[in-house]
Amino acid sequence: MIGSALFALGSAPGFGQWAGASGSNICYFVGAWFFTYAGLIQLLRSGSRLVEVAYGTGRMVRAEWLTAVSQSLGTVMFNVSTTAAITAHTVAGQRHLVWTPDAGGSIAFLISGAVAYLAFYRANCTYWAPRRADWWSLQINWIGCVAFGVSAVAAYVTVTGVTVDAVLANTATFIGAVCFFLASAIVLPRHHHLDGAPA
Repeated sequence: MIGSALFALGSAPGFGQWAGASGSNICYFVGAWFFTYAGLIQLLRSGSRLVEVAYGTGRMVRAEWLTAVSQSLGTVMFNVSTTAAITAHTVAGQRHLVWTPDAGGSIAFLISGAVAYLAFYRANCTYWAPRRADWWSLQINWIGCVAFGVSAVAAYVTVTGVTVDAVLANTATFIGAVCFFLASAIVLPRHHHLDGAPA
């Protein structure tokens, strides 16, 4: 949630004009490290890589593990791109060190979000469960993944150093970050008072 909040702050309307590009880049840089830490926790808690099945080779990769791995890979790519955004001062650097890993991270997030649907179905035998918080988290997370993908496409840097659509890239980043924040908040464990009532 902290990483998402920092990405939302960095891309918030008007923040870039107030804090400058360096201020936004610092928000992304720090936020990416929180994303990576969260991705590592998710990977460590995702369980074993393989599961026994009654068909094929008798074993297959678990969807929960695969979604955690792809998301963690995406967060590492965002670490590369956000670090490079602070240090890269050439068009070639922007294209290869900022945009390329950013696009790769966005693709990894899309894969993670898609595989999460498979994991949800395998655990619940349905794709439709609107009374469940984890179902809503899944839907909102997917919107965030798509928004980050749109942001990466819009942020493409041409050979002349011009971004395809900076406003769309910024807006989609903001939407994606807010979605990731909400998707995390929805599934936070609920604390209880001593009398058993939810806090």
